Amino acid sequence: MTYSRRKFIQVSALSGAGVYMGINMIECKSQAESSPTNLYTLSNNLLREWGEGLLRLQAKGNNSGPGSGSIICPACGLIHGRSGDAIYPLLYLADKNNDSKYIDSALHLYQWMENNVSEPDGAWLNDPIKGAWKGITVFGSIALAEAVKNHGHVLDPKDKEQMIDRLKKAGDFIFTNFRMGYGNINYPITASYALSLLGEMLDEPRFKSKGKDLAHESLRFFTPKNKFIYGEGKPYDTLSPKGCFPVDLGYNVEESLPALVLYSLLTNDQEVMEVTVDSLKTHMEFMLPDGGWDNSWGTRNFKWTWWGSRTSDGCQPAYALLADKDLRFYKVALKNTQLLKNCTNEGLLYGGPHLYAHGISPCVHHTFCHGKALAIILDHRSEHQYDVENVKLPRETVYGIKSFEDIQTWLVSKGKFRATVTGYDMEYSMKSGHATGGALSMLWHEKAGVIFAASMNKYQLVEKLNMQADKSVDSMSLTPRVEMKYNSAEYTNVSDLKAEIECRQDGETWIAETNSKLVDENQDSPSIGDVFCAVKYIFSDEKIILKYQCDYQIEDAPIRILLPVISVHTETFTLFSDRVIFIEKGNCTLKISADQPIEQLPMSGKRIFNFVPGMEAIPLVINNRRAEIIIEVV
Repeated sequence: MTYSRRKFIQVSALSGAGVYMGINMIECKSQAESSPTNLYTLSNNLLREWGEGLLRLQAKGNNSGPGSGSIICPACGLIHGRSGDAIYPLLYLADKNNDSKYIDSALHLYQWMENNVSEPDGAWLNDPIKGAWKGITVFGSIALAEAVKNHGHVLDPKDKEQMIDRLKKAGDFIFTNFRMGYGNINYPITASYALSLLGEMLDEPRFKSKGKDLAHESLRFFTPKNKFIYGEGKPYDTLSPKGCFPVDLGYNVEESLPALVLYSLLTNDQEVMEVTVDSLKTHMEFMLPDGGWDNSWGTRNFKWTWWGSRTSDGCQPAYALLADKDLRFYKVALKNTQLLKNCTNEGLLYGGPHLYAHGISPCVHHTFCHGKALAIILDHRSEHQYDVENVKLPRETVYGIKSFEDIQTWLVSKGKFRATVTGYDMEYSMKSGHATGGALSMLWHEKAGVIFAASMNKYQLVEKLNMQADKSVDSMSLTPRVEMKYNSAEYTNVSDLKAEIECRQDGETWIAETNSKLVDENQDSPSIGDVFCAVKYIFSDEKIILKYQCDYQIEDAPIRILLPVISVHTETFTLFSDRVIFIEKGNCTLKISADQPIEQLPMSGKRIFNFVPGMEAIPLVINNRRAEIIIEVV
């Protein structure tokens, strides 16, 4: 491909003149724009930082070699087929910063795509290997279409025309192959926007028509009581024995809901918009005050990072673009973007708050996917200044307990504590996935931050090329649990899909009582018989009490209570006595005490680490079948 550097410079000069002519208006905004509460300034700066990070990873050359122009992942040591999605943020940066190096980068990356992951039927492959998944064509199409639509004027006309021709082929592939049931629900829902966008750009009525059909078909995939999007499962439309739907928070807020918002805005479809807004409010309940998404229970939480999901795009378009409908939506987008910034190091977005501290390289998927989300809101930015200083997100308020029946999950907000208790029994395609069984899958405190965060019961590469391998010798699940090992098998309460949970108020406290059995990943009890487990969580303003009790124990099958406490290794950890520990959190101290001796399991380093949700922890254990544990922040 070729491009005219001279033409780009001429266009840039005109753009620069426009900036100069508007200098007074910019000066008037300077105070608001420089504020950390301005989403667009933050997004612009962060996108520029990511752009530089992507440029450093790009293989240089003249497109003569098979890897030339590709973006090499520092964590996976390979080239992700979806890295071509970075063309959109790169062209955005070229346009807004008057810098032709981003055009070079985008065009080399585009040519790599065409040479390595482009298929004759119009699809792009998820990975440059034969037989790879083609559904990601929908994401590549949106990225390339947004790039050409919003920033195609910086390209040489021949290059722009080549991209438009390629989009026609991609649109044909999506039109022919996408339907409800093609992959998880995020694919056909996202196709509603992709086809509508391509239909408008290419003047293809059949694309527009199918885009609308898919959007309206999606309306039956909202759960009846709570309005979650469901369909993130295999099969995608089957209910669990408890009547739960296949729901994943990460994919919903970072792909499906943004697609429906963009579709609704593009087509002015008020019917879809109305349902989508209701669903946005439901999903918003699961944002923690630090901007993290609580996907401790989701069907695909094997890709959960604290800020979202490993290979999805970001919640910003879903929430920021509808800030006029609910001020809290703007705050959701802002808080999450601040978290993305906090998890960015050396120009790349790391997969969780502790990944960088633990010395693990980041997968580049996070950066180029979320770069698209920021580019979208910057291209659709509102000139309105939103003041959210006094706006409260749901989990910033104290409300006791909220029940979400469609996913058998309860959210607790008491004092400065926020918690999640789940008995969600919908599995994905593997065993030992998300925690269930009445697990305390989340415990967060206003000062201490994350105290407990559930991981997978067993970390496994469900999507081998979309997840990072765990090479640690002492990795373990982060979910607080009761565990018994017998005949080389592991039985836990947080694997029991049939667990019963009851939540109630008792005076000034809220109580969640759970009854389960210790079972393995196949839901089988040990051969010695059923081992029943009762766990009670007592939530008050000042402390959380955890009461564990199992009714059975034999000498060769000891029961133990595991408490992996989230703590980055820079925090001071003190065993004050055999029953009291302190963890210094900077602005507070986390105190954990028990009526039984507390021990620390051996570690090869200063902390254990789990990719779900990207955090370090101290592995504590109580070698007893009964214990009362008190969690306090002092």
